[in-house]
Amino acid sequence: MTAVKKRGWVPKLRFPEFREAEGWEEHSLEALEEFGWLELGRGNVISAQDMNECLGPYPVYSSSIKNSGHMGSYGRFMFDEELISWSIDGGGDFFYRPKHKFSVTNVSGYMRLKADRLMYRFTAGQLQHLHRALTFDYQLKAHPSVIRKLYRLGVPTTAEQQKIADCLSSIDELITLEAQKLDTLKAHKQGLMQQLFPAEGETLPKLRFPKFRDAGEWEEKKAGTLFANRIEEGEDGLPIYSVTMNDGMVKRSSLDRKVDDIAESSGNKKAYKDDIAYNMMRMWQGAFGVSAEDCMVSPAYVVLAPEDKVCSDFFGYLFKLPKYLLLLTSHSQGLTLDRLRLYYKDFAQISLLIPTFLEQQKIADCLTTLDDLIAAQTQKLTALKTHKKGLMQQLFPALEEVKE
Repeated sequence: MTAVKKRGWVPKLRFPEFREAEGWEEHSLEALEEFGWLELGRGNVISAQDMNECLGPYPVYSSSIKNSGHMGSYGRFMFDEELISWSIDGGGDFFYRPKHKFSVTNVSGYMRLKADRLMYRFTAGQLQHLHRALTFDYQLKAHPSVIRKLYRLGVPTTAEQQKIADCLSSIDELITLEAQKLDTLKAHKQGLMQQLFPAEGETLPKLRFPKFRDAGEWEEKKAGTLFANRIEEGEDGLPIYSVTMNDGMVKRSSLDRKVDDIAESSGNKKAYKDDIAYNMMRMWQGAFGVSAEDCMVSPAYVVLAPEDKVCSDFFGYLFKLPKYLLLLTSHSQGLTLDRLRLYYKDFAQISLLIPTFLEQQKIADCLTTLDDLIAAQTQKLTALKTHKKGLMQQLFPALEEVKE
């Protein structure tokens, strides 16, 4: 039998009733398996075709971290019990699965516990904590044969396990609630945009603010009559911005990826507040943004200067609509998608269906207010997740903190 290391693991944060208790025992997963306290296994091959051919209500979990690994639904199930599953390739995480009928795919592992020794919610939380400190890739995968030797768990009494599990469950419930609120806001925005902009083949939106209900149809105008091509050298002292597909224009210094700045202002373009800058190689994917201040951008970008009575924020939403992304794609030059370029001369020929300036402003103000709510809710959710992560660092001893 594998030798068992017993050390006094003591977490930084302990509930009052356990502060005088002995330190946690330390066991490898391999040892716990030999004790009969847990069982490690691997899921089955379940393809999208399998799920389409055998329809049903039972969830299938795979390796993705998105949506807690939920891949789809199936007419069969492997389990009807409480379990822990995890991603074999390490790209996902460990997931606590409450009792229900479900399956896991072959790129996931599962862990069954002896409930009078190890509590599922506690064990899943500790494994999530340990998993974040390790990196798996195509060479090192989290197969059961690997993690049974790699991971060591601290095991306190079941009473202390239950206390920690209850604490983490309470935080998870809050996170779930706030995530649902965020999803509701995003769904509301998506639905609202479908109402505020005319559908394909229409010249009037389904939903119009009272002030504009008698304003007539939206008019079609060439993009070149709405935006000029601004070509100005950068100016010393101005911040440098980059364009992203999801967040619009952001300060280059805030990006995680390394970007080599062009130090000389003359090597950049200048964009004024309310200009729209777009990456000509990625405009068809929505890589553009409205400038919040005077700034400099890459010389590879196209800078659109709005003409009089043009609300840039309105077009910031318009260009994100699927039908306009398709239109931007069709006007881009290149033989393959990765070579597409949208030059200003081609952009200028695009026909855009737009309302009056005042209605543009009203629509932009409405959607901006909703974006502010989404941003605030996102920050709230992020703060909760950060709090949970910090709490787990206190509730579970780190390997390097094991006391001899």
